[in-house]
Amino acid sequence: MNCCHEHEHDNASCIHSVPIFGNLTHEEMMEIAHITSARTYEKGEIVYMAGDRGGTLFVLHTGTVKIFRLTADGKEQVIRVVGPGEFIGELSLLSSLPLTDHAQVIETSVMCVVEGSKLKELMMKYTSIAFKVMEELSKRLETAESQIEAISLSSVEQRVAQALLSMSKGKKEVILPMSKGDLASQLGMSQETLSRKLTNFADQGFIKLSGNRKIILLDINALEEL
Repeated sequence: MNCCHEHEHDNASCIHSVPIFGNLTHEEMMEIAHITSARTYEKGEIVYMAGDRGGTLFVLHTGTVKIFRLTADGKEQVIRVVGPGEFIGELSLLSSLPLTDHAQVIETSVMCVVEGSKLKELMMKYTSIAFKVMEELSKRLETAESQIEAISLSSVEQRVAQALLSMSKGKKEVILPMSKGDLASQLGMSQETLSRKLTNFADQGFIKLSGNRKIILLDINALEEL
């Protein structure tokens, strides 16, 4: 009996930091924990693929996952990168259609895997969860529309500057949450173009490149002016 309580406690801690469950009481959180299991995914592992029927909500506890689609010629188009506290696979809960994207682990990740059918029942019972999901999806739609606008109307230089400022979150240091290839894909350019522009920014004294993932922002004003 104790093992079951410990199991539910572990699952409760797994989902505790997730914004969509933030307003629940302890008792309500335990209801979510009862339909949740923690699962570890290794780097490079596929969580789900386009065409899968889904029906499961994946909440990232630790690690990083990229969401991408494949073009007709097999090229990878990164949609977004997901970090702790965020969730994926939710569209298959709200639609009868199969999943349309792929999810792959960038670094070893622990996920809370929530049973979709039972979660939908709890969403009807606790409307705060449903509203939080809608809020998150609205933010994603806004981000997607901004990305479309940036790729359509902004120059490569402007896109790279905006991405650096966005990832810095007001700080002077950026640790890329993904490879330069994945970032380039998300920004709608080739990896060679991204690397060339970063080198150009460094030559102009805007940034300093440190290793593969670390970028120091030396002149934030110059980046903002772009």
